[in-house]
Amino acid sequence: MSRPRAKISLGLILAVLLVPRGIQASPRAPEELVTASIRPNVLASGAQAATPDNSTPAATRSRDTLETQKKVTAYTLPPDLYKKAVDLGRIHFRFSLIGFFYGLVVLWIVLQFRLAPKYRDWAEKASGNPFVQALIFAPSLLLTMGVLGLPSDIYENMVSRQYGLSIQSWGSWFWDWSKGQFLSVGLGIIVICGLYSIIRKSPRRWWLYFWLISLPFTVFLVFLQPVVVDPMFHKFEPLQMKDPALTASLEQMVQHAGENIPPERMFWMGAGEKTTTLNAYVTGIGASKRIVVWDTTIAKMSTPQIVFVAGHEMGHYMLGHIWKGLALAALLSFVLLYLAFRTIGWLLARWGGDWGIRGVNDLASLPALLLLLSVFMFIANPLTSAFSRHDEHQADQYGLEVTRGLTPDSSQVAAQAFQILGEVDLSNPEPNPLDILMFYSHPAIPDRIHFALTYDPWSKGEQPEFVK
Repeated sequence: MSRPRAKISLGLILAVLLVPRGIQASPRAPEELVTASIRPNVLASGAQAATPDNSTPAATRSRDTLETQKKVTAYTLPPDLYKKAVDLGRIHFRFSLIGFFYGLVVLWIVLQFRLAPKYRDWAEKASGNPFVQALIFAPSLLLTMGVLGLPSDIYENMVSRQYGLSIQSWGSWFWDWSKGQFLSVGLGIIVICGLYSIIRKSPRRWWLYFWLISLPFTVFLVFLQPVVVDPMFHKFEPLQMKDPALTASLEQMVQHAGENIPPERMFWMGAGEKTTTLNAYVTGIGASKRIVVWDTTIAKMSTPQIVFVAGHEMGHYMLGHIWKGLALAALLSFVLLYLAFRTIGWLLARWGGDWGIRGVNDLASLPALLLLLSVFMFIANPLTSAFSRHDEHQADQYGLEVTRGLTPDSSQVAAQAFQILGEVDLSNPEPNPLDILMFYSHPAIPDRIHFALTYDPWSKGEQPEFVK
């Protein structure tokens, strides 16, 4: 499953890759602390969701062997699902483009109607203390943008429900949306106060100093997300309590990889109350590092297939993808902030008077700054998407290598796992190449199945790349 895309990102520098990576079939990017509104973004088939009560135990799943499953030679869908998947892929692509421009329209409305200057004036009348001003300004502005963006969020959830991906009630969905706004405001107060304090003290090097401060803050947020933010939206339990047999199989795979990830860091997540889609992901760093498997994945896949999924996740650990992602985020945020610094003066000189903005050091300049960052980030989308697809392809390869010898016909097991992901999540069998370039965080399912079936260095007498 894909998680929500970042919308008008207050801390773009904090949110480029602050996310758990999954093995999902969908192309979209995962949830982010900046928005944190957990709503399904992959619009899937009408498969029934698995709940904690009907999750299939490992002892039963282990009987679901290769002999009882259809042999996979390529990604295929029955005619009805094929049409739905293609139609849905087009909706996704169009919505990704329209959503970007809709976000710009929201910022334009805020600027054109001088909403930020109004909130700034309220804050300045209330107090001369910069932190108190941020405490008043940030919630006013961010909640305004959240409400203005709500039609887009509602439409996205409506499509998700229409295609059977979301089974979440509107009341539950809105409560999640509200929690996301709460998190956005909390983070926004800190970021806005810090940003404008730095701008006022160093008008020419604020972008550099803010970038430097953002680096440890970003790492802290990555550490915090799985232990504080994620449990606000889903229920987590130790996997060994929910499925001891599966945990034992995963431990065997971990030992084969030469890694030490104890069962205490393997978690079951109750996704089936809200979605029908499947996923597993790696998240966190240091003491918060963990592997998470959704209850829907446990119910729909056999034990060998889940072991491959976990092997994919192990690849993210072993190949250092989280730290590499943070490094890319740091580099990209450096470039974005510098570009914003170089262009914000021109933008405010041209339109700042009409918008009621006094200058870059004015709190009311934030929407203009976000406008520039949004455009630059959109332009950088192909780079970040390609980086993510590369990491996910490496994780697929690692999963194939680490499960060889543990699972009979591991290539076929991996292909079956991808086929199940594609069927349940309704992955597009004919993705638009431009959609892949711009928005796909994972390789397309047809390509992943083809790679699983054809990757075989052993038959050529060659050594595998990652697991010797």
